[in-house]
Amino acid sequence: MKNSESTRYDLMDDQTIDRALKVNRQSGLNDRDVQARRAKYGTNELTEGKKVSVFQKFIAQFKDFLILVLIIAAVISGALGEMSDTVLILLIVVLNAIIGVIQESKAESAMASLKKMTVHEAKVIRNGVHQVIRSEQLVPGDVVLLEAGDAVPADGRLIEVADLKVQESALTGESVPVEKTLSGKFDVNTPLADRTNMVYMHSTVSYGRGKFIVTATGMETEIGKIAGMIQNTESRTTPLTQNINQLGKTLGLAALICCGVVFAVGLFRGGDPLEMFLTAVSLAVAAIPEGLPAIVTVVLALGTTRLAKKNAIIRKLPAVETLGCASVICSDKTGTLTQNRMTIKKVYANEEIIDAEAIKEDGFIPSEKFVVRIGELCNDAQISKDPDHPVEVGDPTEIAMVDYADKLGFDKNISSQEAPRVGELPFDSERKLMTTVHHYHNTFLSFTKGAPDCLLAKCTHYLKGYEILELTPEQRKKILAVNEKLANDSYRVLGYAFQQYHEKPEISSEILENNLVFAGLTGMIDPPREEVRDSVKDCHQAGIKTVMITGDHKQTAVAIARDLEIFQDGDLALSGEEMDQLTDKELEDIISRTSVFARVSPKDKVRIVKAWQHRGEVVAMTGDGVNDAPALKQADIGCAMGITGTDVSKEAADMILTDDNFSTIVSAVKEGRGIYDNIKKAVHFLLSCNIAEILVIFIATLIGLPQPLLPVHILWINLVTDSLPALALGMEKQSDDVMQEKPRKKGESIFANGLGRRILFQGVVLFLISLVVFVAATKNYGIAVGRTMVFCVLGLSQLTHLLNVRSENQSAFHHLFTNRYLWGAMGISVLVQLIVIFIPGLHSFFNVTALNGAQWGIVIAGSIAPLFIVEITKLIQRGLKQSK
Repeated sequence: MKNSESTRYDLMDDQTIDRALKVNRQSGLNDRDVQARRAKYGTNELTEGKKVSVFQKFIAQFKDFLILVLIIAAVISGALGEMSDTVLILLIVVLNAIIGVIQESKAESAMASLKKMTVHEAKVIRNGVHQVIRSEQLVPGDVVLLEAGDAVPADGRLIEVADLKVQESALTGESVPVEKTLSGKFDVNTPLADRTNMVYMHSTVSYGRGKFIVTATGMETEIGKIAGMIQNTESRTTPLTQNINQLGKTLGLAALICCGVVFAVGLFRGGDPLEMFLTAVSLAVAAIPEGLPAIVTVVLALGTTRLAKKNAIIRKLPAVETLGCASVICSDKTGTLTQNRMTIKKVYANEEIIDAEAIKEDGFIPSEKFVVRIGELCNDAQISKDPDHPVEVGDPTEIAMVDYADKLGFDKNISSQEAPRVGELPFDSERKLMTTVHHYHNTFLSFTKGAPDCLLAKCTHYLKGYEILELTPEQRKKILAVNEKLANDSYRVLGYAFQQYHEKPEISSEILENNLVFAGLTGMIDPPREEVRDSVKDCHQAGIKTVMITGDHKQTAVAIARDLEIFQDGDLALSGEEMDQLTDKELEDIISRTSVFARVSPKDKVRIVKAWQHRGEVVAMTGDGVNDAPALKQADIGCAMGITGTDVSKEAADMILTDDNFSTIVSAVKEGRGIYDNIKKAVHFLLSCNIAEILVIFIATLIGLPQPLLPVHILWINLVTDSLPALALGMEKQSDDVMQEKPRKKGESIFANGLGRRILFQGVVLFLISLVVFVAATKNYGIAVGRTMVFCVLGLSQLTHLLNVRSENQSAFHHLFTNRYLWGAMGISVLVQLIVIFIPGLHSFFNVTALNGAQWGIVIAGSIAPLFIVEITKLIQRGLKQSK
């Protein structure tokens, strides 16, 4: 049920407000009142939560299990004299720690941005005198004055308005300025965006003037509550981080067991304790792919570079991969799914509704032309046509009218010279009309626009074609029916009328706004982005649910969502008021069927994200306003708008869309899926190779064979195969069907869908070939040659194994040369491996010997054998799949 909220001043009458806040509206507070209230309520500032020092954050990064194992491996490698391994591992650990510290500073940055937004000065009445004070000195009960261009310095109840319009988009998500009133129909369920007798901190006065009594300051304001939500929202661990952490624990435990067994069996068989200890330690280093964190980091970093070229800036590296498993995208409507530009789409003139694009300048009839000319001239908006620096100033609806006239070949500057304005009646909330008077040739014309029902009540005639006809009751009903139809289709409808005078008329509403000639209507809407519809289809095909979350009205939101195919037959749409009536459990039960959430608050957005997450979904959330910041931080992947987004939303997000486009998110999802596939390939390669290394020593020790590999051999193979080759797999191109698959589940293991079996099987194949070569070579050529040959076979077979892991199902020879980095890495690694054998000076250091032609023939055959064995298994798998 509805949570308890702070005192609802929008529901109180004037006397109750004055008593509750103990204020005199004419003289304001006196100095003693201010002092007492500041002691009680504090300063009008946003407070920050308890700060953690950078050093504490840095130390906290080393608590991860895999990081601890890597540090131990680095120490042991250093003790064994392998300083290159030690330096590499420690660099990886420190790099990961630095990245972690940067990410954890996210909430503090968001708070700093919020504090920057606060207003520095406010105009108040105190001690009966108008004063300008610092905004942090405001207290509840202060009387504050507002003018056009002012930022609202605190929350408050309006007590005077004069055509006051306030832009609240960053707080409520509604793109059009809100017309403020002193009264209205409010109840306990009225959402924030509809409390028109209130103003809120961080909104901006776009028109008119007003006066309000401060009702809340600092953290008690609506923006303060959002700040508190940002502080209290915990950052979530990404699926990739969870998988890598689990992998580290599994490998660490397996390594300890194997090392213990090898050491114990070696001692039992009478082996040298020091040699067995070094072997066990080397095995531990081999078992853990210490290069994996670096490879993951580099692959993600490369992904961020590619995404930056596609208008997506990544602030948090794991966010790239998290996008790949997104199963729900909660998108803001205005500017993301739509163009964030009010556009005239329908014109009602000459007794018919016409598509706006169908009207051409050459084919104008007077009734159509009058609608366009009235919209152009009864208008305060200005549009600069400078192609390098286009500037639009004015209300979005008026900009839409000027823009439409411009597209039809009119120029407002020229029109204003032909028919200069000589008088006007500004729009006000009571009349709901605006009228301008123009001198045109030898006559005067008045142009009126406004709410259709109010305008029609002032009309006695209407324009049809070239004739002015009497407005009969039947015709009036017909026009009102058209107005209702357009409104039901979610268009913002305006009416247009005119009158002609022989002399300049008196500038009064009684004269200018009576006995008018009705010209027509326009229907405007913020239209969907054309490319979004295809992107929504791509999401649907990829198993991703698209959800619209907006501060706009439900009817408008559903119309846009239906047009974009986000809202399907049988789907639900919920308003914030309806959500308040649901428990969290009830919301979770219906959320999978809900495609549109309208008129929602910041708290509602967080509830929506949490409800999806409780169902096990990975949620991407877009937003641009301060009100979106808590939900952006709560989501698994927060996407802020780069153009319209506030600094707060950007700081709270993981990714910034520089083009504010939903399609960019879909591109990022595709990139994320490809990156995760490549990381899986790197894990596949590293672990199958490590399994082979472990088994060669482990099994040889168990069955009583001489030790096949010395510690220096294990560390060398690990160094050669763990770096460039695995990194090259991260450069693989995305598969063509990456967006045909369903998103993986949040808790899904990196070894799911048979990857674990393939890693084990292929690791065993590499091990068996190596062990067979070692046994045969040792028997025929002696232990020194046997160790050299298994050292070469194990190292080189891992490099040919790179081709196996490029695809789980397709042949290694499919698209063989599409990754030049792979071939470069293989060439360098093979060269380095061969140098050890061919340069005699390195033989004593690596305990190897030269090989003859026959021995090299065996090494080459053993090195390429895994490629053909895995090819045969893939062929069998493809055959079985086709036969099903």
